[in-house]
Amino acid sequence: MRMADFLGGTQRFSVTVRAGYDAVQKSGQKIEFGEIRKVTLSRPDRLRLEGERSDGAKTLTVFNGKEIVLIDAASNVYATAPQPGGLDDTIVYFVKDLGMRLPLAVLLVSQLPAELKDRVRSVDYVEKTSINGSASHHLAARTDMVDFQIWVADGDTPLPQRVVITYKKDKGEPQFWAQFSDWNLAPAISDSTFLAKPPDGAQKVAFAAQLPRLSPAARKPICG
Repeated sequence: MRMADFLGGTQRFSVTVRAGYDAVQKSGQKIEFGEIRKVTLSRPDRLRLEGERSDGAKTLTVFNGKEIVLIDAASNVYATAPQPGGLDDTIVYFVKDLGMRLPLAVLLVSQLPAELKDRVRSVDYVEKTSINGSASHHLAARTDMVDFQIWVADGDTPLPQRVVITYKKDKGEPQFWAQFSDWNLAPAISDSTFLAKPPDGAQKVAFAAQLPRLSPAARKPICG
């Protein structure tokens, strides 16, 4: 909870997140894919996410206080949507309404302490250990849907250092892990930090959730 209070109350930060996740195949075999994200956050309403998948595909997502912009450089497309408010509301809208993937989204909201109190059913202290040379507390916790482990830095800046999540309700119990590095609680931020300019020739597309839903009759193929 010290970590939740500290992170939820931090007004701005940047961090690099290296992550991996299991994709369970029909055979039951697990294949791991990876990604790197550079996160820059400035409350109350701005966020920049630079992503690169293990296949080299790059994305950029920006909340600039007025709109959401997502650029997929590999496909040379971009999408926009009005931003509904501050970061907490926008993150919920981005994930639940637009149906977009945002790993560890809960760590970005100011309501993190309340979210953990509501979701976590049990917590066990595992050990005091070291992550990348920094003394850290290793904790194991359970919610109704997942088991997770988290390593929190010791001292006055209790920031997360590593997370491992096991999706115990999903077939094959796949895992997601993330390693945090380069924490900066006073990053250099300007208006340009939260600008996202689509590349030349990029095609504007809609988020899938923005597309009109066809009636059953409209879905029927036209036969010639």
